[in-house]
Formats: sequence, structure tokens, C-alpha cells
Amino acid sequence: MKKALLFFTLFAALFGMTSCSVHDGMTRNLNQNSTNVILQDNNYTIVQKVRGESEADYFFYFGGFRKKGLIEEARANMLENANLVGSSKAVINETVEVSLSTIGGIYSNVKVIVSGYVIEFTE
Repeated sequence: MKKALLFFTLFAALFGMTSCSVHDGMTRNLNQNSTNVILQDNNYTIVQKVRGESEADYFFYFGGFRKKGLIEEARANMLENANLVGSSKAVINETVEVSLSTIGGIYSNVKVIVSGYVIEFTE
């Protein structure tokens, strides 16, 4: 009986210390921008790659932001880093990456990274 209780306690402790991580790269066009730019002419140069991050922590699945709020915050950080105001620049090839890590269902961390390339029009 003592061996069974010890085995069960050890198994429960090991199970409680396990962790899991899931990553998802959303390269689909999920944003609702109304500006269309056709890039078939050689009238632009790629200036830089920009990215924005946002993350939230959850304890027992409570806390943090909703998923949409994290994506919006990461996108706002990316656009702030792009320095688009007052110039003929645009962000193209926007990618949203989501990483979810959890430790035994007690603690979870969601991290969202939005990245893209800044182009500047030459004509």
C-alpha cells in the first residue's frame, strides 16, 4: 500500500511539473486594411524588417488579455517601430506568430509577435 501511495504521489508530482508549448504562424491576411498597393513595378526599396511583441500571463486560466487584444497591441508596437508617419512607406508581408506555453495547467504564457517589411516608394 505504501509503495502504491508513493508511486501515485511521485507520478502526480512529475505530471504537475510537465509543460507544453504550441506555436502558430498566421501568414493569412487577417487584417482589414483598406489600402491596396500593387507592387509589380520596380518603384520601391525594402528599407527594414520591423516587429512588435505582446504577451500575457495566466494563472489557472485567469488574467492577461484576450487573443485579439494581444495581436492589436503587437501590431501597434510594430507600426510604431516602422516610423511610417510623414513618408511614403508601407508595411508588407505581415506575419502574426502566436506562442502558447503552459506548465501543468497552472501557469500559461501567451506571446504574440507581428512582423513585416517596410518598403519605401521611390517614385
